[in-house]
Amino acid sequence: MQPVKRTVLVTGASSGIGRSIAQNLLKQGHIVIGVSRDCRKFTRQMENFSPVQLDLSQLSELPKKIFQLQQKFPNIDAVVFSAGLGQFGSVEEFSYSQIEALMTLNFTSQVFLTKALLPALKRKASSDLIYIGSEAALKGNRKGAVYCASKFAVRGFTQALREECGKSNVRVCLINPGMVKTAFFDHLAFEPGDHDSNAILPEDVAAAVSYILGSREQIVIDEINMSPLNKVVKFKK
Repeated sequence: MQPVKRTVLVTGASSGIGRSIAQNLLKQGHIVIGVSRDCRKFTRQMENFSPVQLDLSQLSELPKKIFQLQQKFPNIDAVVFSAGLGQFGSVEEFSYSQIEALMTLNFTSQVFLTKALLPALKRKASSDLIYIGSEAALKGNRKGAVYCASKFAVRGFTQALREECGKSNVRVCLINPGMVKTAFFDHLAFEPGDHDSNAILPEDVAAAVSYILGSREQIVIDEINMSPLNKVVKFKK
């Protein structure tokens, strides 16, 4: 039995987890619309891939931009929300604008996109909304108050949204990875340990997305929590 070809919108598709998800979906023959703040990061043309430049931090522009996107790609039947920002520190160390920016990108923009896309998705025979959360959505940690808040918000949102979509053909899933070996940590004071068992690979998260999309339409995979086998945090000098 051939898998059903999906048309998947992936945010944050130019790097890290989002890039790996987009690449994996393309290998499986799906059509991918890759959203990035800077499409110059997509260095070559690929069959079944369409880059879309969109700054998710510009909330006032999102409704119009998403409407235009839906007009251009009416067959979208799945969305993977993988764009996000990592920033850590005590609450006092954050400026007011930094708090707003982190919550906007990690949470509010995803709500805006969901609201804009949901009516069309509900008209599909089946559709999926997959949110890339974090282990930070499961437990608050020191130096992570604002980041954890953004991820807890996504988790609460998806749980409620799942109930709202319970009588439709829209499935809602949240994936909460632990530390993933990507450039996410390039500008942070810590990173996963050096051993292979100390970090998740972006390909692991991509495989989870493919599992959800390929699962039987009559079930919902509510939430997937992913952790490294051996959790080791290395602090940079």
